[in-house]
Amino acid sequence: MKDLINKNHQGDCIEIMSKIKDKSINLILTDPPYNASNGGVNLPDNKTGGAYFKVNEEWDKFDRYSDYLEFTRKWVKEADRILSDKGTVMVCCSLHNIGEVMNAFKELDYKPLNIITWRKPNAMPNITKRMLTHSTEFIVWFAKGRKWTFNYEKMKKYNYGKQLRDVWDFPSCQGPERIKGNNGRAAHPTQKPLNLFRRLIEMASKEGELILDPFIGSGTTAIASEELGRKWIGIDSNENYIKIANERLNKIKNQKKLEL
Repeated sequence: MKDLINKNHQGDCIEIMSKIKDKSINLILTDPPYNASNGGVNLPDNKTGGAYFKVNEEWDKFDRYSDYLEFTRKWVKEADRILSDKGTVMVCCSLHNIGEVMNAFKELDYKPLNIITWRKPNAMPNITKRMLTHSTEFIVWFAKGRKWTFNYEKMKKYNYGKQLRDVWDFPSCQGPERIKGNNGRAAHPTQKPLNLFRRLIEMASKEGELILDPFIGSGTTAIASEELGRKWIGIDSNENYIKIANERLNKIKNQKKLEL
């Protein structure tokens, strides 16, 4: 178990989670596949926030809808085993998968606490002219038991000293924050804003607690956890994403050393 902590691990999330002790995780924060990839629209010359390429990744494709349902239930079941009775789960979703994620946790009697709406001021335009522009994603927040952590007072600073509500504005990753590959395109198509994940972790965990992200992607959960004094475990099946996550993490650590 100690060998897993504060490291990113490449491999199948179910297999690696099987090495984690029962009820040892305090918070699960993750951005799983949405089952949204189906080819299609590209906007390489988009002037709103930079070039846009539709998510079209093999790891986000499932041959049948039933395969995606089974995949979701499997990782959720393993997550349930390792989550503390006082722990909570936060899962990033879109209209493509929010129902499936909600049902998987409700089947295990988890209590839905909030659906946090992430509003993107720099949302990419919809060029089909057949539906509204998609400018939101969601983070569904579930409690396993009755004594979950919610740092209520700390969250007031994000709403001028008043209760924090469940709609948050964060721009999509662009500019220096967006990690790019050698081809100039985004290295990970669904990279989440660091400030968004910082707030989620600050809201639902305490310093020194252990956080798991079974779909670590570009490493945002690991970086936010490090900065906030939490322990963490990252998992991803994609070797290149693990490399990107480790490079981002090492860069942050080296910057901290220079500041000391």
